[in-house]
Amino acid sequence: MIVSINKDSVFSLFGADSFNNLEIVLDNMSPSMVEYHLLDICNSNDEHLYFNKRDIENSFSFGDFSFYIDYDSNLYIEQSSSYDDCSTQSFW
Repeated sequence: MIVSINKDSVFSLFGADSFNNLEIVLDNMSPSMVEYHLLDICNSNDEHLYFNKRDIENSFSFGDFSFYIDYDSNLYIEQSSSYDDCSTQSFW
């Protein structure tokens, strides 16, 4: 699932000032805290859109998430795997 997100709000949330700086900031944060915020962003955005990967100017990955910025400076996030809400599954 790929969603378009407001880059200014993401930069503000993580304290980054650019796309390249965002990767550095995320690498220096607790992975569980970053995952929590990224899941919240993905779950709160119901806008699914067509995204042409030929328009990617730059990208990086963080765990199960990929970040893309296109030539128009739009920011996208892709969640590569789905998460279950249940922490354990029953065998019975």
